[in-house]
Amino acid sequence: MDFQIIGGNKGAEITLDKIIMGDILEVSIDFSLPVEEIPEKFTLRWYFSAKDCAFTWNPSMMDIHGLYFDWGKKIIKSRLASWMPIHQIISRDGSNKLNISVSDVDTPIEIATGIREEDATIECDVSFFTLPTSPTKNYSAILRLDMRDIPFYDSIYDVSDWWENGCGYKSAYVPDSARFPMDSLWYSFHQNLSVDEILKECTASKEIGMNTVIIDDGWQTDDNNRGYAYCGDWLVAPKKMGDMKTLVENIHKIGMNVMLWYSVPFMGIYCDKYEEFKTMLLDGCGDEKTFFALDPRYKKVRDYLCSVYVKAVEEWQLDGLKLDFIDSFVLKGKALEFDVRRDYQSLEDAIHALMTEVKEKLTSINPDILIEFRQSYVGPSIRKYGNMLRVGDCPCDILKNRFNAVNLRLTSGKTAVHSDMIMWNMEDSVENAALQFTSILYTVPQVSVRVDKLPEDHYKMLEFYIDFWKEWREVLLDGKLTATNPESEYSLVCSTFENKAVFTAYNDSVISVKTEIAVAVNATAKKHLIIKNAENYSYKVLNCMGEEMSNGTIESTIEEIRVPVAGMIVLEK
Repeated sequence: MDFQIIGGNKGAEITLDKIIMGDILEVSIDFSLPVEEIPEKFTLRWYFSAKDCAFTWNPSMMDIHGLYFDWGKKIIKSRLASWMPIHQIISRDGSNKLNISVSDVDTPIEIATGIREEDATIECDVSFFTLPTSPTKNYSAILRLDMRDIPFYDSIYDVSDWWENGCGYKSAYVPDSARFPMDSLWYSFHQNLSVDEILKECTASKEIGMNTVIIDDGWQTDDNNRGYAYCGDWLVAPKKMGDMKTLVENIHKIGMNVMLWYSVPFMGIYCDKYEEFKTMLLDGCGDEKTFFALDPRYKKVRDYLCSVYVKAVEEWQLDGLKLDFIDSFVLKGKALEFDVRRDYQSLEDAIHALMTEVKEKLTSINPDILIEFRQSYVGPSIRKYGNMLRVGDCPCDILKNRFNAVNLRLTSGKTAVHSDMIMWNMEDSVENAALQFTSILYTVPQVSVRVDKLPEDHYKMLEFYIDFWKEWREVLLDGKLTATNPESEYSLVCSTFENKAVFTAYNDSVISVKTEIAVAVNATAKKHLIIKNAENYSYKVLNCMGEEMSNGTIESTIEEIRVPVAGMIVLEK
């Protein structure tokens, strides 16, 4: 495989050293400059045969998974605070054809592929230093090209393992409390918070099986118009919240953990701290009118943010923090100019320093502290600082929630992967409401409906699915996750642990049973499932509220069994 080197600083020396390990090629890249300066973007380009290549995948994709073209490539943009450097080309049967990844997950990097019309090859680019970083004389990284004919997900798992165990990105400790269902108040309350309503909701959600409440945006402001113009002081809005310490104590008495939301970067023009920090902001961040992003390259900014979180955890006895919008730290405009007051020039290095300090100080207070991040800040570096990774906001969207949930599971190792908060229209059918839960079975469920206001059948459904999820938690979270048809946002997902398996069919699928005990969930629009290789297994069919609809013994190698929408069939040998 021949590589072209395009761009780079004048006088830069870029050398490549190839190591071939079967069908994996590792390319060591060494970049050096005669004097220390900010590295300029350079690109490695090569061509790969498009034979039996049908789809592309990367963790940020939520659109057409085609091969694209060389003049409009499919790109994954990666940096410490956003996504990760991995991009894959997949065959029609779901096998890996080419998995491109890079050892350095912190430096701004782009991976892009597209078909070259002239010869039906795929033009592949990996570009380094796509955003300004700190000056340096030397840089090195490894480009890893996996061309093994294995299931696409196994290749992704291997990259995730390589980052953690081969490249040194060790993930944070995950307390067991990160692995139980949670009630998030964002969709159900938005900023309309009150002490009495929060306590009602916590009582109801604890009774139905949730262990943690996440109090979201609104606790810090009496303004309910959304937006972040009042972020920055991080003082309790007393008219809504009363005394935060007392509220947390009362929620603890109910038996729930308490997490509190913070927008890490945002500083609004209506907060008292704005005047103090208005010369330490990043251009092109926020709405650039009523709120901006702080620049963590200033030590004063990092010290302030860290002190806010430490004080809150210590004084209010919080169990965790939802640290939001880390991907909104963006470097452009006036922020590109030098400022002697900064102790970092690289934004990524400054984010690393901030999050390292936050993690160290909070874990020194409480080793089991819960720290949540959400897409797109979910890469291997971010996993060092937090123990919960959540799917990005997609209210009521069962397609995005399931696709992003599976993608996070494939790339996140043992870190607790959480769904986006599920919600639904209370006037919808109970089956449609249940499909929200079936879309996120392989993650830790976050729920954002008013449990105390649910219709009776919706309540029964949610109670059943939470009970089912907790009973099968080990299989769902710790089993080997497999998925088919990534180009269709996954039509069948399965997790297998020891002699048990849970399948979820999202489109018409044949479920081939290989374990002694299995559950098949019907998340299709049809009222049946096709079961294969389960002859002589006993079964029972449950609807989405856990009511038994039928039972019997499977009599043939392949059999169609009536299963209601959002219901399931439980099989046992």
